[in-house]
Amino acid sequence: MHVLVTGGAGFIGSHTVAHLLTDGYRVSVIDNFSNSSPESLRRVANLVGKSPELYNIDLLDAPALKNVFESLRPDAVIHFAGLKAVGESVAQPLRYYRNNVTGTLNLLEAMEAVDCRTLVFSSSATVYGESTALPLLETTPRSATNPYGRTKLHIEEMLEELAASDPRWAIANLRYFNPVGAHESGDIGEDPQGIPNNLMPFVAQVAVGVREKVSVFGGDYPTVDGTGVRDYIHVVDLAAGHLAALNYLQGSKGAHVWNLGTGAGSSVLEVIDAFARVSKRPVPYQITDRRAGDVAENYADPEKARLDLGWKAERGLEQMVGDMWRWQSQNPTGFPDREFGTMSDQELNEFIRGE
Repeated sequence: MHVLVTGGAGFIGSHTVAHLLTDGYRVSVIDNFSNSSPESLRRVANLVGKSPELYNIDLLDAPALKNVFESLRPDAVIHFAGLKAVGESVAQPLRYYRNNVTGTLNLLEAMEAVDCRTLVFSSSATVYGESTALPLLETTPRSATNPYGRTKLHIEEMLEELAASDPRWAIANLRYFNPVGAHESGDIGEDPQGIPNNLMPFVAQVAVGVREKVSVFGGDYPTVDGTGVRDYIHVVDLAAGHLAALNYLQGSKGAHVWNLGTGAGSSVLEVIDAFARVSKRPVPYQITDRRAGDVAENYADPEKARLDLGWKAERGLEQMVGDMWRWQSQNPTGFPDREFGTMSDQELNEFIRGE
């Protein structure tokens, strides 16, 4: 099977590409490298002994996108590409709607033009908004509290309406919670540009000495230690969930939705303590005021994924932190900087193949 992965050089994308290649899939990647590096795919090729075919394309470039699909004619698509910073989306809502929603629309039209109608979409638990009805089920009412979340919700609705209008489509909306960790080798992991938006990469950067301390937003929640509780999931488990969904779609049309999480939460202080324990380094923190919109707890009910897909998260907090620390300590400033913006597709492919 030939699978095209959008955003395949990113954090979750690169781990999923590695999983696909290991399992014998033919893989092509589309990425514009706005928040990723081809270095991740070069390392994937080194790890698994195979490399994907890479195209430096923006999903907003509809003609180039259609040309690639007409050339490749893939059997299925896993769609990761998109902007994902909540604060940035509040400041630049039109950019987020254009990039995420219009980019997905261009992708769907390119797929339809070559009769490729199998799609696994990278959605998010953000579509549950500020719901406090725990655990969060796939049937929990959806809402959104920021433009980023609304783009995910709009895309889910668009995909549901598409599948309802044309029974040839097979679509998975995967709502995952808080992806963390890294490949066990430490060669690929999360490499956020600028200040990390999420807790674990920020804690990792404090542990490695790149940042001074962690700001803990709120210490008076009704939780085990007063700090917010979230459902963290290892990126390797998450990658396996995408393959399980892809396999399910081979025998089932329509639009489907699954939560991908562990079903249990860890508090901010538990995460900080785990990093200090694993890294054997102090992780200074300061408790500050709560952030608007944050809920005390947020965790999934992943039972539907277990029943339908035969999938469940296997890795606990200690392994998430251990693998993430291995990545961060071996790559304290992330992937090496490289001038790739003007490289041709041929040069990029030669680079990831080590030629």
